Formats: sequence, structure tokens, C-alpha cells
Amino acid sequence: MTAETAVGGPVARTPLCRRVPLGPNGPLGMIVDPMTWRAVPYLLASMFYGITCAAFLASAIPISLSLVVVWAGVPLAALTAFAWRGAAMLERRLLGLAFGVTIPDPYRPSRRDNLFLRWKDVFADPATWKDLLYLVLLVPVGIVEFVVSAVLWSLALGLVLTPTALLLAGGPLTITDGVLVDTVPEALLCVPAGLGIFLVALYATRGMARLHGMLGLALLGAGEKNLLAARAAHLRASRARGVDAAEAERRRIERDLHDGAQQRLLSVAIDLGRAQARMDSDPQGARELIAQAHAGTKAAIAELRDLARGIHPAILTDRGLDAALSSLAARAPVRVDLSVEVSHRPPAAVESIAYFIVAESLTNMVKHSEATEASIRVSRRGQRVVVEVHDNGVGAAVPRAGGGLAGLADRAATIDGTLSVDSPLGGPTLIRAELPCEW
Repeated sequence: MTAETAVGGPVARTPLCRRVPLGPNGPLGMIVDPMTWRAVPYLLASMFYGITCAAFLASAIPISLSLVVVWAGVPLAALTAFAWRGAAMLERRLLGLAFGVTIPDPYRPSRRDNLFLRWKDVFADPATWKDLLYLVLLVPVGIVEFVVSAVLWSLALGLVLTPTALLLAGGPLTITDGVLVDTVPEALLCVPAGLGIFLVALYATRGMARLHGMLGLALLGAGEKNLLAARAAHLRASRARGVDAAEAERRRIERDLHDGAQQRLLSVAIDLGRAQARMDSDPQGARELIAQAHAGTKAAIAELRDLARGIHPAILTDRGLDAALSSLAARAPVRVDLSVEVSHRPPAAVESIAYFIVAESLTNMVKHSEATEASIRVSRRGQRVVVEVHDNGVGAAVPRAGGGLAGLADRAATIDGTLSVDSPLGGPTLIRAELPCEW
């Protein structure tokens, strides 16, 4: 299977935050931040990408519009729209590499069977026209970014390297029009000036990167309204899966009661009835039947206890997640390293889901993974509880509809949590869940 699989729904959510994450501020922080140095080549090259896109659009769009009257322009216009969509998709990936800003593709899905209706959906999608606007604006924005970046960085680099250049040239150097450097002291004075311009270049790069990222979020992103709609759809899907999971759990409990404890209790009643009928005629046989009924009663009690533990373990309510998981780890047939770092108890629903994720993961590990050791990590990170179960088994854990892993994801979805499985063939396996404490 794939190295990481989202079970029962997407792990990553579309972010509502419109902030561009560009790392630490301050000169030293910007110097050591790799994002700064990834932003510099982008700011220098975006102008050329914009000019290339603008040249294509300037020729393709008029030709398409002029041929619409003879219908040949319709497919050409559709191809042009798909082309600028593709250019915008590439730009989203470039923005992610350069500025660390994640912009998912915001296009509306089209489920039409008719080709012309699908083309109509493309042109009716506002994201298509926002892509076009961004590509048009990329030319003037890219020119400004290129000029500012090229002037500041070349000037800073040139001034800092002036002493070296003077020694290599063996003669006077012209820095700018009317500024001549012909002595070593003058060259050394250029170094602090170059460092000052270098500092200005850092801040200019950070500012332009932030503004460009905000422009990308505004025009290439889904927009606040669409983000909220996607969020609402995700919540509806999560709740629906949670209801399905609760219904499946109810049917499981009914089946376990009917096929397990109920049948044992029925057998106990039959044995007691037979013993009562034999009490006078066959006392020894009656005693054997009573002993059999007694054993059946104890087995039924054990099944009911296991069933109750499967619904909600009492130790979890009484003593919390650490004690409940310690009990699970102690009963596991392999060595389990447990770490629970939760400063204060999360909501009961979060504790219950975290407990059953660990319990099901350990059960699957014993049944299928051939693991010899496992580790469990539970930590509180802000308003989320993160559960990680790792084993050294053979891997290849495949989530299947109706299976245990899918059921765990459905449990997590009831509180808008997520679960992922990283289980390459040959192992190891990592099951990771993020459970919000507020929903």
C-alpha cells in the first residue's frame, strides 16, 4: 500500500488561516531560515514565468474568441482555459516551495457526462477567472519584484566583495556613476555599506514574499466562503460516518449479546430445569447439571464483563487515560513502551476514542503484524490529543471498508478527528490519530 493512507476521510483539512508562514523575523532568523533563500530565486524568476504566460494568453485568447462564431473557437477556448488552469496549478506548487504557503486547488468538481457541459462548468467556475487575473497581474508584480531584488542583492554583494574585487582587478573600480574606489581603505568602507544594504534586501525579500503569498492566497485559493463551505461539508461527512459507526457498534453489541451471553444464559436455564426434574430420581445427575449451569453462568458473566469493557472500560472513567492504557499495555503479549503526556484530562469522548484506537491497534498488531515490540505515545498539543501507535511488524496494514482501522477512523470522525496509517510492506507500522478537544 502507499506509505501513508488516510483512513475514512482526508487527514489534511483546508486551512482557514490566510497567513503566509515565512518563519522567524529578525536579521539572524531570516539569514538562517531556508525559506528566505528559497524566496530569492522565485522573486527573481517569477517575472519570466509571468511574461511567458502573458504571451501565451495574449495570442490564444483573441484567436479563440475570433473563432467562436464558427464553433471552432469553443474547444480552443476550453483548451486555453485548461492551459491557464494548469499554469495556475504549477504556480500554487511554486508558491508552496518558495514561501511555504499551501494553496489547494479550489476548482469545483464536474460530474457531467456531456463534454460541452463540462466545458461550461469550467467557465462557470469563479476559480478559473481568478487564475486568469493572477496570471495577468504576475507580469507587473514580477517586474517590480525582479527589479527590487536584483538591484538590492547585486548592490549588497558587490559592495561586500569590493575589497576582493579591487585586489583582483589591480586598478580603480567604479561602483556606481560617479563613485570610484581606488584605495584599500575606501574598499573596506564599502563592506559595512554592503552589509546595510544586505539587511535591507533581507527585509525587502521577506516583505515581497509575504505580499506575493497573500496575493496567491486571495486569487489562487478557494476564498473564505468556499473554505467555510468545504469545512461544513467535511463536518457533515464526519458526522454521517460517526452515526454509521455508532449504528454498527450497536449492531455488534446486539449480535454479541444474542450469540454469546444470551445463548449461555439460555443453556444455564435449560440445565437448571433438567436438574430440577432429576432432583428426586437422579440426585447425582442433578448435581452435575447444576455444576454445568454454574460454569455456564461464570462464562456468561465473563462475556458480559468483556462486552462492557468493549463499550467503555470502568478504569478509563475512574482513573483516566494513563491508567487505562497501562492496563492495555500490561495485557499485551509483546513488550509495549507507553508514554502518556497529558497535563490534564481531555473530554470523556476524546479519552474513549484514544483508548479504543490503542486497543484496536494492539489487537491488530497481535493478530497480523508478527511484531515483537510496540510503542504508544499520547500527548496533548494545544487543543488536540495526538495518539501514535508504532510496532516493528511486517507492515502492509490495509484499511478496508468495514474493517477495524476504518472503524477507528469513523470513531475519530465523530469529533472531527483524523486517523492515518503509515504501513509500508516490510514494516514498521505507525497509526497516528489527532483528536480535537473542542468541536
